[in-house]
Amino acid sequence: MQIQENISLKSLNTFGLDARAKYFVKVETIADLKVALCLDAYPNKFILGGGSNMLLTKDLDCLVIHVALKGIEITDQSEDEVLVKANAGENWHEFVLWCLDHDFGGIENLSLIPGNVGTAPIQNIGAYGVELKDVFESCEALNISTKNIETFTKDDCQFGYRESVFKQDKKNAYVIISTTLKLTTTQHQLHTEYGAIASELETMGISEPSIQDVSNAVIAIRESKLPNPKEIGNSGSFFKNPIISKSIFEKLKTNFPDMPSYVVSQNNVKVPAGWLIEKSGFKGKTFIDYGVHKKQALVLVNYGGAKGSDILGLARLIQKTIKQIFGITIETEVNII
Repeated sequence: MQIQENISLKSLNTFGLDARAKYFVKVETIADLKVALCLDAYPNKFILGGGSNMLLTKDLDCLVIHVALKGIEITDQSEDEVLVKANAGENWHEFVLWCLDHDFGGIENLSLIPGNVGTAPIQNIGAYGVELKDVFESCEALNISTKNIETFTKDDCQFGYRESVFKQDKKNAYVIISTTLKLTTTQHQLHTEYGAIASELETMGISEPSIQDVSNAVIAIRESKLPNPKEIGNSGSFFKNPIISKSIFEKLKTNFPDMPSYVVSQNNVKVPAGWLIEKSGFKGKTFIDYGVHKKQALVLVNYGGAKGSDILGLARLIQKTIKQIFGITIETEVNII
């Protein structure tokens, strides 16, 4: 474990922003993580995972601890189910592929989501009708104050739409070190009803899909409309889809009859933020070296050389405009640093 100074974080955040860390250390073991957290010479610390769900708007005047814990293991298995434990530093998509190679089902719809396993419970990642909570068994997290490792069950995590206890009551209090999922080994329950999965499978000529087929369909869909962070800096969906009451939605339909929605409860519906952004005129809009992606309005992009403050300013403008046009508040899914 070596502490470095004045380190660029450009390669460690998917927006590709050249923010710098005053001090930086990469930890690959729990022991090193504990040591790093106990370094009194660096009172201010920042935990960095895969860098996929954050917007760096400034240099970090602190010790950045990059969590790079690796390892995947099967902890229990029955005839129909398996418990798989992955450490926080594992790349999420590579973990999905590992599970598919072992014919473990449940997270195929979550293929190609950027980031690492350690971020997944914090964000309750989700896509195409599936969320992490649907397969979540538990996670291990290091208590920053006590340095003890604690286990959180699904109930403990208080999962919501892109929410968890780690973004609320336990924010900045823990470092997730591993996540255990309960996946299927037989009789996989496929979710092909959301988005364009069914039509993509039809295009692929597949009538009886496997979990690998569903994953391939999701990957094809995502690659067709989402930019690769290695080519264009981005953090995936920048905004959450807002949830509004059915009564407000019906009133909005009077002026916007083509407004889509998804039922989330008896009284509420979810409106696609991407539709709101596109209707507000921002889809494909470019501001010198940053802007809104031309194929997916939910994605803000860094074409190279942009500052985090530039992208944040664009996000605030989008939020303000949507509030003015629709009376709807959209929240960021990305963490603003």
